[in-house]
Amino acid sequence: MAGAIASRMSFSSLKRKQPKTFTVRIVTMDAEMEFNCEVKKQILDEKIYCPPEASVLLASYAVQAKYGDYDPSVHKRGFLAQEELLPKRVINLYQMTPEMWEERITAWYAEHRGRARDEAEMEYLKIAQDLEMYGVNYFTIRNKKGTELLLGVDALGLHIYDPENRLTPKISFPWNEIRNISYSDKEFTIKPLDKKIDVFKFNSSKLRVNKLILQLCIGNHDLFMRRRKADSLEVQQMKAQAREEKARKQMERQRLAREKQMREEAERTRDELERRLLQMKEEATMANEALMRSEETADLLAEKAQITEEEAKLLAQKAAEAEQEMQRIKATAIRTEEEKRLMEQKVLEAEVLALKMAEESERRAKEADQLKQDLQEAREAERRAKQKLLEITTKPAYPPMNPLPAPLPPDMASFNLVGDSLSFDFKDTDMKRLSMEIEKEKVEYMEKSKHLQEQLNELKTEIEALRLKERETALDMLHSESSDRGGGGSKHSTIKKPQAQGRRPICI
Repeated sequence: MAGAIASRMSFSSLKRKQPKTFTVRIVTMDAEMEFNCEVKKQILDEKIYCPPEASVLLASYAVQAKYGDYDPSVHKRGFLAQEELLPKRVINLYQMTPEMWEERITAWYAEHRGRARDEAEMEYLKIAQDLEMYGVNYFTIRNKKGTELLLGVDALGLHIYDPENRLTPKISFPWNEIRNISYSDKEFTIKPLDKKIDVFKFNSSKLRVNKLILQLCIGNHDLFMRRRKADSLEVQQMKAQAREEKARKQMERQRLAREKQMREEAERTRDELERRLLQMKEEATMANEALMRSEETADLLAEKAQITEEEAKLLAQKAAEAEQEMQRIKATAIRTEEEKRLMEQKVLEAEVLALKMAEESERRAKEADQLKQDLQEAREAERRAKQKLLEITTKPAYPPMNPLPAPLPPDMASFNLVGDSLSFDFKDTDMKRLSMEIEKEKVEYMEKSKHLQEQLNELKTEIEALRLKERETALDMLHSESSDRGGGGSKHSTIKKPQAQGRRPICI
């Protein structure tokens, strides 16, 4: 092309053109939420590949950010039925019902208790940024042989992919190993920092694609270098303010947690007092009923004793009348033998009748004594019931409550600002120091995420038996192969610099 447009830019010259100071953009809560929603949408739309076990963990953090802490009385079975939390590829890959997926998400969701909304969203992003396709912009390119490839640009460097495998790069160029990038017309050139390694050239379909690739490279490299420089005084002040704000929020959350705990204890004490008051009311009611029954029994026994006494008096009167009749018969006995015999017989019958009446009178008298004794016992029971009722009614309704502990005074954290400014250039000693710092940060991060990885492996093992092999996509098979090889195909572990042998050009 005559008069071809040529544009060359080295990262060292870019550093000279940048101003010495820069303004850090503060991401507001709304912008962070919008970014988080965009990442979640890309994962659900399968623009970013996410393994099934990581999808369940991300879904649990999304639920924590939306619903807050898990409460079994509020978040009952089926409360996630209308939520879109998992990619359709993951749902179709296993023989699991929506209830089974909800059960596993809820189990992880319950473990996030106490995390605020912004903390849950930050954990979501921390897990999402470890996905192989997160933050990678893909461009279709061709090498010198005309083979179609994919160029990936992200925060770590440049990566070359096979069009059928966007997870594992064939070769990678970290930003700290690139000396210069440039393009002329449709040809793009990458020059490694090591001069012994030949340059890598490829062609894109359009000139504006090269411009876009260069702009992305400049922006990502600039952010890469800024993260490895000492913060300016302004940034350090902002970070100190952020730490103070974080500490203040943490203390506020602790205060709210203490107040919530004290409120729950007060509610439990109130419920206990109400329960005891209800129990005392029931005991008083039962005592009143027992007292009424005792009074009724005493009245009945008194009435029965009175009736028995009247019957005993009546029998005694009849016995006296029979005795008088017997005396009269004896006095007026007929002299004749027949009359005498009849008279003796009547006297004998009268004596037998008098004896029976005497026995009956004695039995009635004993029964009257027994009824009097029962009456005394009933009155004694009535007295005891009245005494118990008096004790219940005079008992204090509410026991003294222990004074609630006063909240501890908050301790304000103090922060010291260190304003050291460091310079950066592309010397071998600085590169080695940066590499050592990066490796140290990576080791610390891997140690922190070890427990999380064990949980992910446990969930993966649990649902692996329900996996449907015939529904696996090409990315699923590539991810499984990469996992079987021991995770060697991740975007963090495949970054390597091409080895130069005889200064021959790199060909893919």
